[in-house]
Amino acid sequence: MTPLLLAPLGLLALAALAVPLAIHIHRRTEEIPLDFAALRWLDPRPRPRSRLRLDEWLLLALRLLIVAALALLLARPAVLGWEDDGPRVLAAPGVDVAAARAAAGEEADLRWIAPGFPLVGERTSPASALIPVSSLIRQYDAELPEGAALTILVPPVLGSVDAEKLRLTRNVDWRIIAAPAAAAAPAAPPVPALALRYAEGKSGALRFFRAASSAWGGKAGFDASTASDLPERGTVLVWLKPGRVPAAVSDWVSAGGTALLAAEAEIAMPATTAPLWRDEGGAVLAEGGALGEGRLIRFTRPLAPAAMPDLVAGSFPAALRDMIAAPAPAPARVDAAGFAPMAGAAPFPLLPRELGEWFALLIAALFLAERWIASRAARFAP
Repeated sequence: MTPLLLAPLGLLALAALAVPLAIHIHRRTEEIPLDFAALRWLDPRPRPRSRLRLDEWLLLALRLLIVAALALLLARPAVLGWEDDGPRVLAAPGVDVAAARAAAGEEADLRWIAPGFPLVGERTSPASALIPVSSLIRQYDAELPEGAALTILVPPVLGSVDAEKLRLTRNVDWRIIAAPAAAAAPAAPPVPALALRYAEGKSGALRFFRAASSAWGGKAGFDASTASDLPERGTVLVWLKPGRVPAAVSDWVSAGGTALLAAEAEIAMPATTAPLWRDEGGAVLAEGGALGEGRLIRFTRPLAPAAMPDLVAGSFPAALRDMIAAPAPAPARVDAAGFAPMAGAAPFPLLPRELGEWFALLIAALFLAERWIASRAARFAP
């Protein structure tokens, strides 16, 4: 362990040591003179040998120590090499607690791969869907001393990882630990609900969307109206009215909604607009892109079988659902055996540990001792 000062110029405050010395020289313990009769026979102007004399050495030493400690505090004392080089063990979410403890040993420093790296035993396995496993492994590796050994316990299928291969600063003991139970199959995506808004006397296109909603099964919502009210968030707005689209629709989409517009709708499409649905010949049937927090999609042809034969094809319900469904997240589950990290990353220089809080406690203790000695009654006794 190497001590060091992060701000050595703070030691210039040691010049303040002269202050308590000057105070003690100037203000000695008060002595009360007593006159008695024999004084009249003494020389009224004696010339005694003068010498420097300091009283109350303990009080002076405490005051000097307080000033010196303050100067060191300003210099920011710290130490390097204070880290424990002992082995560490990390357990990924989904690993059985008993199996992890058996693999690591009863005395091992076993922690979850979770924010704050809590000790295993303080709580059960955290929810893996909310934890960036890859980022946390890199963080833990970067904060470890260079010589510390690291063991990582993972389930056969590791979730919440990113696409980048793990490259750490050290060789890691990567162990596959069986999960306590078979992982549940991923839930099917929810059936989208549709809210259609159409013009008076132009309800011919409704049957295509009603048929698609029925083909999806489940409890999909279907609402059709000639009004212009907007649905709740989470429902897909199908705007079939021709002419200029109200600004309220654009605002609704920007706030996170999804809107599907007829080809006759007049609106400025986002700059990110791209083809979303093509027919067998490659012609674009629908296009769209992100608008604020939501998505704006528009058909390129009128919603009539003569102009768009795919409306009456058996593939229309699936094509419509794929088009309006939210973009799927990037794959985040991998085979743990093939995701073992590689060594070779450059080690990160560890920051020194500052001792400012300890010096603050020392200064407080010295100050209390100095006040107790300076205020005790015995100093002022005649």
